[in-house]
Amino acid sequence: EALNLLSDKNAKVRKNAAISIGSTFKEHAKTFTFITNTLAKDKITNDKWRNYIDPVQSRNLANNVEGEVVDALSLSVQNHYSKISHRYYELKSKIFQKDKLDFWDRNAPYPDSSNKMIPWEEAKEIVIKSYGEFDQRLKDIVLMFFNKNWIDAELKAGKNPGAFSASTIPSVHPYILTNYHGKTRDVMTLAHELGHGCHQFLSSEQGMLLSNTPLTLAETASVFGEMMTFRNLLNSSSTKDKKFLLSSKIEDMINTVVRQISFFEFEKVIHSERKTGELSSERISEIWMETQSKSLGPSIELSGNYKYYWTYIPHFIHTPFYVYAYAFGDCLVNILVQLFDENYPNFKNLYLDLLKSGGSKHYSNVLKPFNIDLKNNKSWDKGLSLITSLIDDFENSL
Repeated sequence: EALNLLSDKNAKVRKNAAISIGSTFKEHAKTFTFITNTLAKDKITNDKWRNYIDPVQSRNLANNVEGEVVDALSLSVQNHYSKISHRYYELKSKIFQKDKLDFWDRNAPYPDSSNKMIPWEEAKEIVIKSYGEFDQRLKDIVLMFFNKNWIDAELKAGKNPGAFSASTIPSVHPYILTNYHGKTRDVMTLAHELGHGCHQFLSSEQGMLLSNTPLTLAETASVFGEMMTFRNLLNSSSTKDKKFLLSSKIEDMINTVVRQISFFEFEKVIHSERKTGELSSERISEIWMETQSKSLGPSIELSGNYKYYWTYIPHFIHTPFYVYAYAFGDCLVNILVQLFDENYPNFKNLYLDLLKSGGSKHYSNVLKPFNIDLKNNKSWDKGLSLITSLIDDFENSL
């Protein structure tokens, strides 16, 4: 709830939340430093027993992806920092009439942004239309989720927050939980989870052992469906609303791609330096500030107790190096979206075959019909170029 206040419309609320959060993180920094050092040392021991050559290798093995592919992704994203996050935040700081944005204003709503609410029935029609305009087969699956009540979207006391699509066993349909408040982002979330639902429904034919999709491909259908819905909303919006839809999408992509790779690079330094001894709270905070400043750029002021914000990322504790999977999924979908736009031969059938394959094939074999080689930086550059083109559109809308 406190972190949610960092995107509040009121600047004072954002600032007070940021200061309060930072103070609390500072109070607990020693505990999290102890946890970080202990878990990193434990990982070093396990990696040594299993002859892993670097700290990331075990995560790559779990994701069934080669280290050189992850390295290519990370390098490409870092090379695009200036073209994506640095450029976007420079534009945003000018709109807010500031030389630099305070870190609590990074996700701030724009001053004249719309508070338009979208009723559930309208959201339902938007999502159905978006999937249908891409492919009738996916629309038919989406309609089943709505018509057979496989979605729980109603706000209720005691209900879990967030959203997810739960698959159980292949013979039972997936079930979606979400909390629909009526915001544009809630429509996008609904489209996202229905993408997961379609993916799980289609891959169920692979059976119990092979229906689950590895992390490298797990976000493909969800992000693709979200992108189709975003485009639908964009095409039907007023000139003013288009500007805010674009900014919202760009900020989501920065948080999913740029931020997650900066988290990944932070973890790499932590686990590397831990090999030679314990790290102090100050040293961990230094590494955090270096990696975050590099990714966010000169138009974001990282001040005060922001240096302790590393303590709140749960993945650092529970699932080391998990974070790159978010950037992997988003960039891969960006590549696929551009191939679709370029009228790649037989794209729709190939895409549905990808979803149906579940975990039965290595990702490289699934992507071979699309002629995508993720070991090549140019592939990732192609995906990242979609984000830069959205920033172009946003700048032209100002």
